[in-house]
Amino acid sequence: MGAMLVPHLLGKGYAITVLDLMIYGQEVLSFHPQLNVVKGDIRNQTLLQEFVPGHDAVIHLACISNDPSFELNPELGKSINLDAFQPLVEISRNAGVKRFIYASSSSVYGLKEEKNVHEKISLEPLTDYSRFKADCEKILAEYQSEDFTTVTIRPATVCGYSPRQRLDVVVNTLTNLAYQKREISVFGGNQLRPNIHIKDMVDVYMLLLDTPKEKIAGKIFNAGYENQSVKELAEIVKSVIGEDVTLITTPNDDNRSYHISSNKIKKELGFVAKHTIREAVEDLFIAFEKGILSNSLKNEMYFNVKRMQSLRLT
Repeated sequence: MGAMLVPHLLGKGYAITVLDLMIYGQEVLSFHPQLNVVKGDIRNQTLLQEFVPGHDAVIHLACISNDPSFELNPELGKSINLDAFQPLVEISRNAGVKRFIYASSSSVYGLKEEKNVHEKISLEPLTDYSRFKADCEKILAEYQSEDFTTVTIRPATVCGYSPRQRLDVVVNTLTNLAYQKREISVFGGNQLRPNIHIKDMVDVYMLLLDTPKEKIAGKIFNAGYENQSVKELAEIVKSVIGEDVTLITTPNDDNRSYHISSNKIKKELGFVAKHTIREAVEDLFIAFEKGILSNSLKNEMYFNVKRMQSLRLT
């Protein structure tokens, strides 16, 4: 997400500090006089106390992302996704930061039968990854004040092309397999999955930065495009990549669906996703055609689990 967001922020005139372990490479961020890149660990409070002061806002994107990556090393996941959170919030508030934007996840809802999964529905996270996201939301809410504006966003699964590419999320995975193998396997297919184009998520973060604090203070917003079935997503991919792509559907007893409503962010902040999932697939197709995503079936840089296994992070 940061690889797309940072250039956009710089283009709007913001001065940016990026703190990241850089395990997926630093080359995704080009030199810019207004950009300060710090290779470091969010768990290092001394480092945070050095670099957070002087900033007006913090956008917290750092985490061990998705359940399989988290489960490789639950202690590592907890230390980054939960234990490091409150110290960062406190350091930010004490340093005079005015706005703290937290990237949670729509997975905090768990499985819901309700058609309209809105922000007031109870949270039933199914995994530690999702549970810690929910815990951080509660922690952040306690720090909301007149001088320290806090806001949480619960994004759908982010898809599409990025300089820091992931090919282990559903739309991107299907596109990669369709392009490289000319075949997609869908298990079940009727399960709903909420997605959002990465360009729309950039717009969401810009909106949360620019909106008057009275409209966002202490609030939580979902952000998604549409809740489409896995089969529908696969058919979109096939229509973009080529009709020669074989779509294999295998019956599956696991019909768990995840879905969210983005009505609140539309009503209160005027945000409506502008980019379709088809556009996300088209952007990936162009990247494949240009040879930008080399060795995309095996390159560990595109797959969080493979990369973490290789590095053996602690």
